[in-house]
Amino acid sequence: MNTQIKGVIFDMDGLMLDTEKLLAKYWMQASHEAGFPMKLEHVLSIRSLSAVYAKPKLQGIFGTEFDYEKIRARRRELTAKHLETYGIEKKAGLDELLQYLHENHYKTAVATATDRQRTNLYLKQTGVYDFFDAFVCGDMVKTGKPEPEIYLKSSEALGLAPEVCIALEDSPNGIISAYRAGCRAVMIPDLSQPDDALKPYLTACLPSLFDVITLLKGDFS
Repeated sequence: MNTQIKGVIFDMDGLMLDTEKLLAKYWMQASHEAGFPMKLEHVLSIRSLSAVYAKPKLQGIFGTEFDYEKIRARRRELTAKHLETYGIEKKAGLDELLQYLHENHYKTAVATATDRQRTNLYLKQTGVYDFFDAFVCGDMVKTGKPEPEIYLKSSEALGLAPEVCIALEDSPNGIISAYRAGCRAVMIPDLSQPDDALKPYLTACLPSLFDVITLLKGDFS
């Protein structure tokens, strides 16, 4: 076990679960149904953002007539139907990484913009819920990502300083949140790669969750 790192904090959508592609698909579909030409670039800009940030961002793009709550509700409905029909896909390496962390006595937490009810549902359905010691969800914080609150609360829930935790994220907003909290921010890209502006925030950028095991066996000093 790496003596410098004692905890690992996981984002959920796009990091543990292959759901970001569904969020993108159904954000665009729901928006188009409402008459707004949302593109993938718009979806990527709001990944991991809480509603307090995502709503004004999208209204800044499409105008104040963009009914964020109504369109988001439709997106959730479409996503739920898809998951009910096809199930939830786990990201490659998740099971192996969680088993490694358990066997080597790392503390683990989930820090997700998704609400607690759906977080519980998704993680129980995929059989990984019991691997985690703490959960901090979007409806449990006042300020969501990219603000640091969710990672500060996650490390606190583990009884650890942020500096001895790595945060696993797939989105720029999540990386910035983790970095601001003082965690070691590690990106496993999903829908987009880190740009030059994001790279200074990163401790590492890895191809998959399998590679986190190798990283943890390394030297963080």
